Amino acid sequence: MLELDLQVATQASAADLPSEAQFRSWCELALRQRSADSELTIRLVDEAEGRELNHTWRHKDYATNVLSFPADVPDEMLDIPLLGDLVICVPVVAREALEQAKLREAHWAHLVIHGCLHLLGYDHIDDAEAEEMEALERTLLAELGHPDPYADDQ
Repeated sequence: MLELDLQVATQASAADLPSEAQFRSWCELALRQRSADSELTIRLVDEAEGRELNHTWRHKDYATNVLSFPADVPDEMLDIPLLGDLVICVPVVAREALEQAKLREAHWAHLVIHGCLHLLGYDHIDDAEAEEMEALERTLLAELGHPDPYADDQ
């Protein structure tokens, strides 16, 4: 079972955001390989908070689309199946979808799935890891009927 805490800390209107049910379904899809229960937070932010967090944790002075913060607590120290937190910068997601000519829902789904996979330990630092992670993202997004998010990168 997934316990999702959705925090809306953005000035964007609700009409510009996916529904909580969409966030839940994308997370459940990305996390279905995990047999244990999962608890995670998704925080939707504006550029100021996104930039501050990216600067603090990644030493990059700009807002990025999604930041993943895996829970780094030994299981025996928690009574909850805490997976971690995702912080998604709403204006960056909207701008990227427009610039990349992607459907907004497809881009949101991709970033939520991408972030969840990071929480599971997937990464894209080296080429082999990137290929594995991107292949899984493509598969999951195809199940939702969304196109390959990396098609223009090739």
